Amino acid sequence: MKIENFNDVLLSRIKNRDRDFHLLLGNGFSMAYDPDIFSYNALHSFIEKMEDEDLSKILNVIETKNFELIMQNLDSLTALIGAFDGGQDIKNKIKIASEKLKVSLLDAVRSLHPEHVFKVPEDEAKACAKFLNLFLSRGGSVFSTNYDLLLYWILMRSEIVNHVDGCGREILNYEPGMDRDDFEWSELFWGRNKKRQNVFYVHGALPFFDAGSEIVKEEYSESAYLLQKISTRMERGEYPIFVTAGSGDEKLTHIMHNHYLSFCFDKLSEITGTLVTFGFNFGEYDRHIVEAINRAAKKGRKEFPKLVSVYIGVYSEADKKHIEEIEHLFMVKVRIFDAKTVDLWGRD
Repeated sequence: MKIENFNDVLLSRIKNRDRDFHLLLGNGFSMAYDPDIFSYNALHSFIEKMEDEDLSKILNVIETKNFELIMQNLDSLTALIGAFDGGQDIKNKIKIASEKLKVSLLDAVRSLHPEHVFKVPEDEAKACAKFLNLFLSRGGSVFSTNYDLLLYWILMRSEIVNHVDGCGREILNYEPGMDRDDFEWSELFWGRNKKRQNVFYVHGALPFFDAGSEIVKEEYSESAYLLQKISTRMERGEYPIFVTAGSGDEKLTHIMHNHYLSFCFDKLSEITGTLVTFGFNFGEYDRHIVEAINRAAKKGRKEFPKLVSVYIGVYSEADKKHIEEIEHLFMVKVRIFDAKTVDLWGRD
């Protein structure tokens, strides 16, 4: 396959003005900002330093920094123990260890995260907003599989006016004739603006909490930064909507059991035109995303409108080879471009 550059993607966008262009972000988006914070290596090191006996055993036996693979191994071990009647006690221990690892992963993301949005330099925030606007300004959508706050921060700080994450408020004390200054507003609930939604966190994200009948989005206030408020919730034993691990099928099962996540996945499955991916490597545990793309491509059928092409950003020759090896999984035209030609954070 020929490696194009990002200018070729932009040229295609200009030539196909009648086509929607959407964006899918993976962990490479955050790593491009700071790999010392957002890589699996950083998360792994944080959890190692916790010196938890059970987690140390897991990390020593399963010698990988890929948390999805660790979770997969734990699930497989539980299934094997069940198949060989190994006893409920050991199964319970593995389940507890798995849950502890998920919680620790969240704690690591929270602790390593920059303190607040203004830690991102102004010129870098503007460069990233310019990149995102290439898609949002033309009626496209942005999908992210990242849990962190970077995308949310850039969208809010840069005042990209046409971005909608589906959340809104309700007036709690409305009476006819009441002055607007006297309104009392609810928390931000997802769903109030989902008809206009064009930003989707397919695997959840730190600001989104499942409150049972509602999805609540944590927000800034004059008294505390967003990350502080998220931390307060987590210290109360509340945890964000967060698809952490498992095979593609297991991730999809998790997604389909949460109405926010399933809505986001369905929207990805319905896009038309062209999808551009950045920092998403389509690994072994991402087959549910491939399935969403194939649904959007209407499984290769001729009916329109549908998704017709995918531009996949790659960083290396190994990335290129990987996409060539899995190209047959896609029921849509696949093109690749050099992700390093995107001036994402304005540092080039």
